[in-house]
Amino acid sequence: MRLSRIIMALTVGLAVAAVPTAAGAAQPQPPVYPPQGIVSLTVSPPTIRLGETFTLRGTGFLANETVRIDVAISGLPAAAPAEGTARRSDGSTVAMAPVAYTPNRAQPQPAPTTFTVTADDSGNFTVTYRPTRPGRHTFTATGLTSGRTASATGTVLPPRPTRPPHKGGLPVTGDSIGTPLKLGGGLAAAGAVLLLGSMAWRRRRAG
Repeated sequence: MRLSRIIMALTVGLAVAAVPTAAGAAQPQPPVYPPQGIVSLTVSPPTIRLGETFTLRGTGFLANETVRIDVAISGLPAAAPAEGTARRSDGSTVAMAPVAYTPNRAQPQPAPTTFTVTADDSGNFTVTYRPTRPGRHTFTATGLTSGRTASATGTVLPPRPTRPPHKGGLPVTGDSIGTPLKLGGGLAAAGAVLLLGSMAWRRRRAG
């Protein structure tokens, strides 16, 4: 009798001890991702003119993961080449803004500052981006599932100044050269006539 009570007490104790373990096992566990490799984002070429296109390449994200790309735009860096400078009398320089010929056409829509791409089976992606304003563009790619992130920067310079189109040939800046040529030709012809007349008159006198 006493032995059966001891066995029953041990059984109940083991059952009570197993309840928390079973409850913990029943709770959902966070997903296990593969070890994080080298996450990178590159921008090529690093410097472009307005109207050209960046190519963004990302690596190290999850397979088929949606990646959000945020674009932050700031002013041009001080080291960026200027379009032109003028020197003051005191030796200092001042930037000169180019005056470009702009045809009458609709302005492009602003480029997005946030967009998404989908990584391939290897966790990589390639996407193009065409800026619509000069400045330093900082791209930040964030995996929406893994939280992995990488950043890269590209510089957009103003467009090169262009000249207004004109119809073929050199621009006319003065009177036509045809008038002097005509006048010279007329004088030469008159001189030839006078010379021939003089020679004929001398022959008559000699005869």
